[in-house]
Amino acid sequence: MNNDEYDILEIANWFLNKERMSHKKLQKLCYYSVAWGYALLNRAICKRSEFQAWIHGPASPVIYDKFKGSAWTELNPINENKKSFDEVTEDLLESVWITYGNQTGNSLEALSHSELPWLNARKNCGEDERCSNTIDSKDMKEFYLSIYIGEEA
Repeated sequence: MNNDEYDILEIANWFLNKERMSHKKLQKLCYYSVAWGYALLNRAICKRSEFQAWIHGPASPVIYDKFKGSAWTELNPINENKKSFDEVTEDLLESVWITYGNQTGNSLEALSHSELPWLNARKNCGEDERCSNTIDSKDMKEFYLSIYIGEEA
């Protein structure tokens, strides 16, 4: 499967079709999807999959640009037509939803702040300093594989 088949906004729309949510929560769910893709599938699950180590946790500039100005309102799906994903990608998204979907954006922010990929990317940035450092996909793969307790992928 070639990751060029899907786009990060299609991943975002998949989650928004599950429930309306804050921009912060959406960012984190998409981040965890990409990160676990690197860990379990050894690849990016979509194009435009870069996440940066922003103050409030991992953030995709692409998702930010799509929803900027939404402030604190809950986001609606980009469209009601959910993209059909291959079975492996769909299973990964469902697993991320089951694992993280019941949490708030703030709790996901706190969780990401305790994890090495985000911490490593922010090493040269102050606590409240803007940071556009990219979170390394190798760091994602290694960290999430190290905490994986499920069945073999």
